[in-house]
Amino acid sequence: MTSDLLAPLDLAFWNIESDRNPMHLGALGVFSAHSPTAGAHAADLLAARAAAVPGLRMRIRDVWQPLSLSFGSATREEDPDFDPLHHVRLHAPTADFQADAGRLMERPLERGRPPWEAHVLPGEDGVSFAVLFKFHHALADGLRALTLAAAILDPMDMPERRPRPEQPARGLVPDVRKLPDLVRGALSDVGRALDIGASVARSTLDVRSSSALTSEPSGTRRTAGVVVDLDDVHRIRKTVGGTVNDVLIAVVAGALRSWLDERGDGSEGVSPRALIPVSKRRPRSAQPQGNRLSGYLIRLPVDDPDPLARLDSVRAAMDRNKDAGPNRGAGAVALLADHVPALGHRLGGPLAAQAARLWFDILVTSVPLPGIGLRLGGNPVTAVFPFAPLARGQSLAVAVSTYRGQVHYGLVADAEAVPDLHVFARALTEEVETLITACGS
Repeated sequence: MTSDLLAPLDLAFWNIESDRNPMHLGALGVFSAHSPTAGAHAADLLAARAAAVPGLRMRIRDVWQPLSLSFGSATREEDPDFDPLHHVRLHAPTADFQADAGRLMERPLERGRPPWEAHVLPGEDGVSFAVLFKFHHALADGLRALTLAAAILDPMDMPERRPRPEQPARGLVPDVRKLPDLVRGALSDVGRALDIGASVARSTLDVRSSSALTSEPSGTRRTAGVVVDLDDVHRIRKTVGGTVNDVLIAVVAGALRSWLDERGDGSEGVSPRALIPVSKRRPRSAQPQGNRLSGYLIRLPVDDPDPLARLDSVRAAMDRNKDAGPNRGAGAVALLADHVPALGHRLGGPLAAQAARLWFDILVTSVPLPGIGLRLGGNPVTAVFPFAPLARGQSLAVAVSTYRGQVHYGLVADAEAVPDLHVFARALTEEVETLITACGS
């Protein structure tokens, strides 16, 4: 049985998790059902196909060999007792896919097994069902999670190529008597990395956030989904310039403004920092396993009442980040993980989880989807809502995908801090209309 060490960023995600802040990605796929039993058939298919996908058989195990350079790290290895029935679960019929998805997103994945789940939710209407996929961020980033999920859907129903294991670091075997020094050195490295990240963020951006985006973790989750016509987004982009992503981020800024004003928190003087993750994978490849991420950090112009000015500000900020590249700037905090030793990630995980609030106020991430129509058991996917992990101390995260002419916003919030997530969801749709009107389209 082969195994490989987790990359530093994967190890960071593995160690910052807590019961109230699970570190899994999610995606809720909604299907049009050919029959009332389509959901049950889909669950059987998922379980049968999962057994043939090597990436879904991988568990994560901690490394505690004191004479090893990987002391404090973790490995990704095949689970000899893998049973897909432990991961694919058929639920009772439901009238609200999002309500069920929110409750399921609350629950951390079981760490002793391959850290993924697929929850099949039959619709009470008998003409639809949904599947909620959950993947731990230490197992996969958005692109690789998509690859793993697509491997058990109809269009890409083929075994995944087994990746080449990463080679363990080579060097002198540490003296066990020096372990106290290693611990102190690891903690020192963690402190330096956190100080660098916080210092860069503070010196680069004005921090003018809102208390609505901050919350003590309750461990609860609420999700929502919003569908926008991609043609409308292109109409806005063609009128004012920029990219589709610029427009989608500006829509988030405008929706935050409306949401804050409606709930009575006010948007005056508010310009929260948004972390925009950037994949560093090579095009057309989801290999190797784990995360290859950096990010851009921009200030969302929530306080600007002019929708076109907000879009122009977002576009200018994104252009500056792209000119600098993903390896520089305050958003590249994920790259600091490479400079922290394994034991540092282990001991500093709780500190790193709390430090996320120092770096950004809200996550706005894009998850690519294939242009091909996805199916499961012949039942077509009609919508896909991606869900991002919610960082400790933050109340809201936004993920977005485009699929077959539509934009799908997936929203995750702390249910106690944001009981009015539906208001923010509605504001996203309204902001698109606002931009279209402002463009004179």
